[in-house]
Amino acid sequence: METIKKDNSGTLSLPENLEKLLTDCTLCPRNCHVNRMAGQIGYCLQTGTLRAARAALHYWEEPCISGTAGSGAVFFGGCSMRCVFCQNHDIAAGEAGREISVERLKEIFLELQEKGANNINLVTPTHFVPLIVPALRAAKREGLRIPIVYNTSSYEKVSTLQLLDGLVDIYLPDLKYESAALSGLLSNAPDYFETATAAIAEMVRQVGEPVFAAPDGTLLLAAQMNDACEEADEDAEFLMKKGVIVRHLALPGQEADSKRVLSYLLKTYGERIYISLMNQYTPIPSVLEKTLPKLTQSACLTSLQRRLTEDEYEALIDFAIENGIENGFIQDQETAQESFIPAFDGEGI
Repeated sequence: METIKKDNSGTLSLPENLEKLLTDCTLCPRNCHVNRMAGQIGYCLQTGTLRAARAALHYWEEPCISGTAGSGAVFFGGCSMRCVFCQNHDIAAGEAGREISVERLKEIFLELQEKGANNINLVTPTHFVPLIVPALRAAKREGLRIPIVYNTSSYEKVSTLQLLDGLVDIYLPDLKYESAALSGLLSNAPDYFETATAAIAEMVRQVGEPVFAAPDGTLLLAAQMNDACEEADEDAEFLMKKGVIVRHLALPGQEADSKRVLSYLLKTYGERIYISLMNQYTPIPSVLEKTLPKLTQSACLTSLQRRLTEDEYEALIDFAIENGIENGFIQDQETAQESFIPAFDGEGI
């Protein structure tokens, strides 16, 4: 374990082995090899200084993550994916956020816990992992006790995830695409599927099968939780304490690819993970106007200009049920709205 030190002013300093990861950055599969500690930026558009756009209670994750009290979500600036349809475009493109120290990040974690957050939710954190690790370790020494959620596109390197082994309790990864052509077109990542599936395998290795806390504090495995939910009151709260929830955002016009993603997850993991099938794709004209003209027009790109239809989503739900997926989450149709995208105004930073 690396030693976390403070300088003469009492500020947390970055361990040498973690700082080195930022001087020749290969934290994500882009392998930019830039010196971010010297102010250079790579694909993520971030230097070696932490940048975050919002740290607040967030109520729009899966029910077992948000609960009624909310998830303590920290939205980091930049992104190693930068999908053309990104719902959080302002922060992914580095256009929102404030620079903070590792010391301040530690304080933010503790402040969110004090506000009653069910967990600390690290949103798009990959490119800042060497800075997040010492902040988490210091916060845990000072009383941080709620679960840590790692919320990611899954365009991750296993070696970077291994830095988090023992620190993260819940992984909340996407599995966006199976098709290399689709991931290449929409995320400039034709290697996405093989990269993401290797990353998810590492996540499952680290945290194991899902564990939930019942309203009375009893810890339940997935099968027990499902039975308990059927018997409990409608408003009973079951919070995840450990495990993996793989998200798939269904895109309009891409039903075949979505079915391949769901089939892979079921065949590979069975009931060892939860699957969150999301319908919240929201076309944002200001984002699409910036990104779509840069690409060759295709039926796929045209479909991104509309929302997922109810029939498209119902077809995927039916497919999941018919193929035996029991541990999962689905969304109401009303979630596909811009109002569900938080304001990245620096709150809590």
